[in-house]
Amino acid sequence: MENPSSTPLQYISALLFFFSCFICINAANPTLRNDSIAIQRASNDYGNIVHETPSSVLYPSSVDDIVDLIKSSYGDTNRSAASFTVAARGRGHSVRGQAMTRGGGVVVDMPSLRGGVSVNYGTNDSSAYADVGGDQLWIDVLWATLKHGLAPVSWTDYLYLSVGGTLSNAGIRSFSAWPSNHQQWKGELVTCSKNRNQELFFGVLGGLGQFGIITRARIVKWVRLLYSDFGTLTKDQEHLISSKASNYVEGFLIANENTTSQWRSSFSSPSNQSDVVSLFKKNKGILYSIELVKYYHNQTPQNIDQEFEKLLKELNFIPGFIFTKDASFFDFLNRVGDLDTNVPKGKLTDSYPWLHLFVPKSRISDFNARVLATMIPRLNETFGLFLFYPLNRNKWDNRMSAVIPDEEVFYMLGLLHSTPPDKYHIYDKFNDPILRLCKKAGVNVKQYLPEYKSKQDWIKNYGSKWKVIRQRKESFDPKMILSPGQRIFN
Repeated sequence: MENPSSTPLQYISALLFFFSCFICINAANPTLRNDSIAIQRASNDYGNIVHETPSSVLYPSSVDDIVDLIKSSYGDTNRSAASFTVAARGRGHSVRGQAMTRGGGVVVDMPSLRGGVSVNYGTNDSSAYADVGGDQLWIDVLWATLKHGLAPVSWTDYLYLSVGGTLSNAGIRSFSAWPSNHQQWKGELVTCSKNRNQELFFGVLGGLGQFGIITRARIVKWVRLLYSDFGTLTKDQEHLISSKASNYVEGFLIANENTTSQWRSSFSSPSNQSDVVSLFKKNKGILYSIELVKYYHNQTPQNIDQEFEKLLKELNFIPGFIFTKDASFFDFLNRVGDLDTNVPKGKLTDSYPWLHLFVPKSRISDFNARVLATMIPRLNETFGLFLFYPLNRNKWDNRMSAVIPDEEVFYMLGLLHSTPPDKYHIYDKFNDPILRLCKKAGVNVKQYLPEYKSKQDWIKNYGSKWKVIRQRKESFDPKMILSPGQRIFN
């Protein structure tokens, strides 16, 4: 079996839309539905906060069906002519209606494409790639590539997300390889990569669905450590991401006794939870955690244990608070499981008023003092998960549409709140002061998966990139019909 960590899958394909000749979609076409079941499903998403009603839902059997839909909206090349908006919906994991449309718009049900996963393992590791339907889930990619002893370099925490949706929402966080695509001028299918049709290629990466719909893509020792000192935590995290000693690094906040029970299920023995609760009470403040993994397969257990012991000696976690586990590569990547199909029948769907921030390293100590160590513990949240870990800027390509802080290292904070649908506003009232505080203190945070209500907020979010974003929209979607739920241009 090839080493997963050294086998990048290097290509992505995307469907990007432009205008051309008029092709009308027949309303009687069975792939275009406006029945109550189809409309209701397309009017909701994972966040369960925003609900917008489209006029109909397209269930495409091929990419041509989507091309025809876009051409129908762009039928009159007059930019001022009336047209309907189009939003691509993968598995419905947006949290604020970003994959919805309204007022005569059409939602495209991407899973209907059944794009599949085709693996080409080439003549060497560097030439291996997978051609993946944008509608496919990351779990599908994992199953298909492991059969050939291959795997992408990095992953999403949750594997039951669509590939196209992930890449559209700044997917470099979870996908370190590169796309390729098919299309040519407005309404046609074009091929793009980082060497071909570059503007289109980098535009769709993190483009929030504004410039096209992604339809195809080419693409353990496990330990948790606890910290009570923020400076020690960040020093160790930055050391880990600067070296190649580990294959995966993530961080968590333990803000109250409730969150001690949100331990990864793989580590959640009663004794482990009891130890963490006792430490939390003794510490009388927030605790921090690092989770890291090192892959191995062709080494003896003795060798990997020696390597891991050497790595741990470089870190300064709380002595005695180390939790380890050996797991298969698949079991580790699939550790969250399928949260979409395992909901008990009759259970009321929760809402998820999440907040994701990129925080510049230069202000991280100030951010901890003002937000992490003071505001978050007061929340006393029963359910939810708080992520916190550093990222290297050199892993991002600045030509992408995604925006990040202008520093070589920045931190990702993910407040993954879970609440009954009639109480999500409580968490919005908690999230908003964090943003206001950062603005007042001059902490130039950037929102990941942002949700803004005015064009001026979007312009500020993009900063120096706004001119490029506006030019891409004018070039690739001049009638502004794509992804209106983002509320950038609509």
